[in-house]
Amino acid sequence: MTEKKFWDEKISTASQPEISSIQLEGLKNTLKHAYKNNKYYKKVIDEAGLNPDKLKDIRDIEKLPFTSKDNLRENYPFGLFCTPLSEVIRVHSSSGTTGNPTVVGYTSEDIDIWAEVLARIMYDAGVRKEDVVQVSHGFGMFTGGFGFQYAAEKIGSMVIPISGGNTERQLKIMNDFKSTVLCCTPSYALYMSEVAEKIGVDFKKLRLKVGFFGAEPWSESMRSEIEQRLSITALDSYGLSEVIGPGVSCECLEQNGLHINEDHFLTEIIDPETGKVLPDGEKGELVFTSLTKKAFPVLRYRTKDVSYLIREKCECGKTFARMAKPMGRSDDMLIIRGVNVFPSQIEEVLMGIEDLEPHYLIVLDRENYMDTIEVWVEVSEKNFREKIMDLEAFEKTIENKLHSAIGIRIKASLKEPRTITRSEGKAQRVLDRRKSN
Repeated sequence: MTEKKFWDEKISTASQPEISSIQLEGLKNTLKHAYKNNKYYKKVIDEAGLNPDKLKDIRDIEKLPFTSKDNLRENYPFGLFCTPLSEVIRVHSSSGTTGNPTVVGYTSEDIDIWAEVLARIMYDAGVRKEDVVQVSHGFGMFTGGFGFQYAAEKIGSMVIPISGGNTERQLKIMNDFKSTVLCCTPSYALYMSEVAEKIGVDFKKLRLKVGFFGAEPWSESMRSEIEQRLSITALDSYGLSEVIGPGVSCECLEQNGLHINEDHFLTEIIDPETGKVLPDGEKGELVFTSLTKKAFPVLRYRTKDVSYLIREKCECGKTFARMAKPMGRSDDMLIIRGVNVFPSQIEEVLMGIEDLEPHYLIVLDRENYMDTIEVWVEVSEKNFREKIMDLEAFEKTIENKLHSAIGIRIKASLKEPRTITRSEGKAQRVLDRRKSN
């Protein structure tokens, strides 16, 4: 008997009219649910002049205002929930370092949906019952680790919920338990490879075959670095707590855009300045509306992530729309002397230069009322010893490549190996000193 290719072939290969019909029904149900059960959303829907019972065109959603992270904070902690708290079995939240945290909730049905959408993603990328899934995302108020655990268990795989940190133990478990799938941030995967090299662990001798990496922007060059160092296929996984967590979209083995689970999430691309909805293929900010969540549905939630949509059928056979690999965040964009710069642009240049390690820090400062930008980047241990007398010339080479690619002068400062602080979660790529000057 031939093994099925997709977790749910009927939905994964549905026609565009079928998907649109599912989305319209999901949008109607979500608007009715939010209107009936939440005062804030009732006011928003009334002011937009929408009648959830008479919705006939999915484009009518454009009449609604956007939901932002500020709206979530203003309604802290449970003001945007749409079910009684007695039906909420789980809450997650952000750290709240800039004010009230954003709080999200799940009913039992929501948890099942979360497991379903991420299981679909993992199965379609080749994860099976026989696999051993090492989840090295954090467990706690962050949603990452839980989603992958639920999904892998739904598939029937063995799960190692090891969380982040204690990297030497991670590598021992990976070897002893014969892990075949790794779930973590891309920066932590590279850190694992560095520790492995230091203690003599050879990834080519391990059983790892695929990794799902997300929670931070990463470039194609970093993908190549991860695949080479860990001897695996590296897939970009995307999700955010406000929408559901990991499971919103993910690459298939074609690695040509992230398939969006369109039967659960309606996606728009907007101009971040005007809010205008942009056509497919045009770069802008991702906006999501949840179509099936009960405890905490979101309407036109602005993610600040920059991408674009691809509608053509994928070579893998799936027909869901794809989003391009996120290329930064609209609010992480750096404006330096009138030029817009994304950290991922700098990373792309650095990863293309031999003799550099994949660890860097962008340092912003201000001198004589002018913004300055500098990038600290490590030289590989071997080349640091060999090129110690030529480091200044090497820095100039890096600066010229950055200027050619980005259009402004960025000072390069080479650092000794293992001196830039490592991350076991989301990498901190930018140090902004301008606020203190």
